[in-house]
Amino acid sequence: MSRSDDIAPGMIGRGVVVTGAGRGIGEAIAARMARGGARVVVNDLDAGAAERVANAIGAIAVPGDAATEAGVSALVDAAASALGSIDVFFANAGIESGTGIETPESVWEASFEVNVMAHVRAARLLIPRWLQAGGGRLVVTASAAGLLTMPTSAPYAVTKHAAVAFAEWLSMTYGDQGIIVQALCPQGVDTRMVPDSGRIREMLFRDGAPQPAEVAEDVWQALHGTEFLILPHPQVRDYYVHRASDTDRWLAGMRRIDQWIRQDTTSGSDA
Repeated sequence: MSRSDDIAPGMIGRGVVVTGAGRGIGEAIAARMARGGARVVVNDLDAGAAERVANAIGAIAVPGDAATEAGVSALVDAAASALGSIDVFFANAGIESGTGIETPESVWEASFEVNVMAHVRAARLLIPRWLQAGGGRLVVTASAAGLLTMPTSAPYAVTKHAAVAFAEWLSMTYGDQGIIVQALCPQGVDTRMVPDSGRIREMLFRDGAPQPAEVAEDVWQALHGTEFLILPHPQVRDYYVHRASDTDRWLAGMRRIDQWIRQDTTSGSDA
């Protein structure tokens, strides 16, 4: 795939909001959008991080909790006021926590609030505006875990599946009305969300570990089209097809991977 110029006529002056943009993939997306000519609002729960990124890329910081009704409403109102319009909304904020069935209720609730309901609440506010304006774009940061699954973390796997499902529903419902919905599903990116060592890191990085800036470039390229899935790891598409075509074999393989990872966490042999 050829790389487009840094400045794309379709993005110059566009109003862009990126949640969870204080670091990692969100920071890289915000920087790439600003470099591409967009006017960017940087949102993060960490106000200091949001201000730092905004100052570095010439953007506007609107810190706050984009997962709550009040927080996302304040963000959308502030961004619309500052930008004039929100043309692209990157629902990027997410958390990874919890383990298996022993995970406390509070952790499950937090995972659903941030990884799923944040997208629902943003869409509830944005879709009517975009229908009236004739179009808009929502990019949901999910994960390969939302297409495949994630050993060791039930809340993450379940909520990322839900995030992809909600994005699919939005695309199905509003895709013929000028609203583009895309799901970003990286497998393993070199951010602080990934464990520092052990077999879980080895598994996530088996197909390479792109830097956040590389993922942001893939996102930039995806904005030139309407394809639903944005896959920084192209292999994920093959895994996804394999999962659907032979689910029992897929699950048998995932059980072996899960046992392999758990052996590492119990023995500490590869930590």
